[in-house]
Amino acid sequence: MHAKLDALRRTAPALAATLLLSACAAFSPVTPGMTGDQVAARLGKPTRVLPMGESTRWQYAAGQQAIMVDLDTAGRVTSARQVLNASDFARIEVGLWTRARVQSEFGPPAKVDRVASWPGDIMTYRWREFEDLLFWVYLDQNDVVQRTGQGLDLSRDPPHDRF
Repeated sequence: MHAKLDALRRTAPALAATLLLSACAAFSPVTPGMTGDQVAARLGKPTRVLPMGESTRWQYAAGQQAIMVDLDTAGRVTSARQVLNASDFARIEVGLWTRARVQSEFGPPAKVDRVASWPGDIMTYRWREFEDLLFWVYLDQNDVVQRTGQGLDLSRDPPHDRF
């Protein structure tokens, strides 16, 4: 009996790592090297297609997810990532990023609001990190980011992710 427990203790970390890697693979349907046709077969038609210098970015935005798929000049995936998360939002540079830059990095916002106490638009992104959250990007009259913020998403309608 002790021999079986010892064997289980030795193999458990490797088994856990294998299961974790399998789970990650299940949530990453697009991998580098895939063709654009393979991406379209898995994810469908992109929400937006943007030229990015020598490459092209396909955006897939729905609910609390925004997947950015970058393709090289040969039409092969160089990267694919879900960008609605705290570390990606932290890349936004106040005073430097514009509406166009935010939308090229995160896709279209869930909504755009105006309030009397702010001179420009406020773009709202819905995302999830242990709970439903909102991320706001405040633009001035020239569409330059002047501040950002986040808070709980207390809306009654659950997001409808399609990925």
